[in-house]
Amino acid sequence: MKQEHKDNFKISMADFHLPRYHEIPNVGLYLEQTTKYIEGYLEPFHDITITGSMISNYVKKGLITNPVKKQYDRDQIAYLVFIAFAKSVLSLENIRILLEMQKKTYGNQRAYDYFCEEFENILQFVFNVKDVLDNVGGDQSDEKLILRNTIITISHKLYLDQCFVILGKELEEHSER
Repeated sequence: MKQEHKDNFKISMADFHLPRYHEIPNVGLYLEQTTKYIEGYLEPFHDITITGSMISNYVKKGLITNPVKKQYDRDQIAYLVFIAFAKSVLSLENIRILLEMQKKTYGNQRAYDYFCEEFENILQFVFNVKDVLDNVGGDQSDEKLILRNTIITISHKLYLDQCFVILGKELEEHSER
């Protein structure tokens, strides 16, 4: 892989930021607005998407609560951000288990902000932005270990997906010559 391509996706991961809980709009977003809002954060990742029908399906399956007056609030959007990434490596049933575990141990804001910090931490490590993982969170509970390993798996998948996109483009460029 060309160094220029490696540097580009390394830079994009250095700047990657998920919105913290307090940054998520809590005015109530309609389905299309919710989808666009979340897609803006998924954009750097080719295989991570969310659609209105996916969101409706998550409501039907009980992963998130029903929207109130067809509007999604901060808690629902935070869950959807997590689900969008987690579904790339976990079944919906395992995501349900993780969400139930979270509800029993941590409040939504604390759990979501922890997910964001840990996700950015691990992404930067996996994409070689930094050499050492930070110790996010004070305790080392089973719940955090399970979440950390889920995030590590997601991050490695995202890294490989990005590599294959770049390698595919390089092969195309090479064959056109």
